[in-house]
Amino acid sequence: MNGFDVSRVLAVLVKEFKQLTRDRLTYAMMLAIPIVQLLLFGYAINSEPRHLPTAVLIQDDGRLSRSIVAGLKNSRYFDFIAQARSPAELDAMVRRGDVQFAITVPGDFTRRMVRGDKPQILVEADATDPSATGGAVAALAALPDQALAHDLKGALEPRARDAQPFEVVIHSRYNPEAITAYNIVPGLLGVILSLTLVMMTSLSVTRETERGTMESLLATPLEPIEVMVGKLAPYVLVGLVQTSVILVMAKLLFAVPMANLGPGLFLGIALFIVGSLALGFLISTLARSQLQAMQMSFFYMLPSILLSGFMFPFRGMPAWAQAIGQVIPVTHFLRVVRGSLLKGQPLADQWRELLALTAFVCVVTALAMLRYRRTLD
Repeated sequence: MNGFDVSRVLAVLVKEFKQLTRDRLTYAMMLAIPIVQLLLFGYAINSEPRHLPTAVLIQDDGRLSRSIVAGLKNSRYFDFIAQARSPAELDAMVRRGDVQFAITVPGDFTRRMVRGDKPQILVEADATDPSATGGAVAALAALPDQALAHDLKGALEPRARDAQPFEVVIHSRYNPEAITAYNIVPGLLGVILSLTLVMMTSLSVTRETERGTMESLLATPLEPIEVMVGKLAPYVLVGLVQTSVILVMAKLLFAVPMANLGPGLFLGIALFIVGSLALGFLISTLARSQLQAMQMSFFYMLPSILLSGFMFPFRGMPAWAQAIGQVIPVTHFLRVVRGSLLKGQPLADQWRELLALTAFVCVVTALAMLRYRRTLD
């Protein structure tokens, strides 16, 4: 047996480098994934979001009320995007997810302040994701001491000597106990379905290509849509079984609320399953091997986990990251699931997310069919 030879090692090394350069996708993934991770973790991820969308209902349109709103703005946690005309309208904004906070200044605020009765303002927080509201809620503690510092003069000067001239009543809606599982467990439904359905479908179809059995399908008079439906139909059942198991376990093990198991939730689940399977089929038409299919599936999963609002507050990300997140179907699916289970959203409140999922299904299916037809040609 010959001894260790550096020249032979170098020959193997050169061979591996040549093989690596031939597999351009793997080479690109090795360079792209670290860069994407650096950008996402460095710039996009923010565990303490600011400038959260806020609506206000001012029933006492006086100088003191305006000062309170200004004080909230100065904290940089609240961005006022709407002024409600009634409590019902304010409630609908929070339920739909249009705003993270809803502020109500009652009609007797100024009168009670003059009398020294310590009036109250109501702050309602959408607490489905406790980490999204924690910093803003903590900042509210300083509001009574600072917001009216320049207004309590003259007849109101005695109120300035009070420790807190008014009170802030905080109502954390949908998850008042800030239980993390209420946010994470419903989100896991989207992540698990994406991980299994996209990867399983892409690997299954690519495996047939590698083994040559796909050529048999290409030789048949089957239409592309018929092949796609036939390949994906079994996995629809797999997705439905996974969904049922996760929802049952979420209720039994984590006591996740099931506020509304209505048509919006089931329509969202159906669209997301079909879209994930269509994406897996599209990946299989692009990949030349199972390794490439797995790499592309992982490249899809990385932003799906980090930019969808599953692990980190969606509204804490910069605008460019939120724009990318809006393209990812997991983002809209998580809103449907959390909105149905935690908020009890009716179908009318979910039409935007369902429309986005429908568009995703149509676009990905069309691209998959186009790629498959090119393979036939």
